[in-house]
Amino acid sequence: MSSTEMASPEDIQVKELDKRASGQAFEVILNPLSPAPKAEFPLSPPSKKETSLEEIQRKLEAAEERRKHHEAEVLKHLAEKREHEKEVIMKAIEENSNFSKMAEEKLNQKMEANKENRTARMAALNEKFKEKDKKLEEVRKNKETKGI
Repeated sequence: MSSTEMASPEDIQVKELDKRASGQAFEVILNPLSPAPKAEFPLSPPSKKETSLEEIQRKLEAAEERRKHHEAEVLKHLAEKREHEKEVIMKAIEENSNFSKMAEEKLNQKMEANKENRTARMAALNEKFKEKDKKLEEVRKNKETKGI
């Protein structure tokens, strides 16, 4: 039986073999097919009617119009795609610029904080050294007064 031919229900016999715990078994028997009547094909293709010069010209113009329309659609699609690419690039540039500005601001804040911390540490060290200088000066005066 070829893939295009189908068996009718009367051409099929189903015989139950036996029942099992796991299920049932069947035997399917197909009756031989009777030769199917084939469709009659004409020996020659149907004759085409003559096409006039105007009809050919009209078809060519319609084909040219379709081609132009398709070309316009493709160009429109490409222009839209380019516009979208430009928008994406502009957005990426803007986001990059914003990121750079934010990073620069954070860096400036850190640098300012470090500068303030350094200035405060230097002032604390200067104060400490002044206290030590005062103490040393007092020790010298005391030494001089005792030594006289």
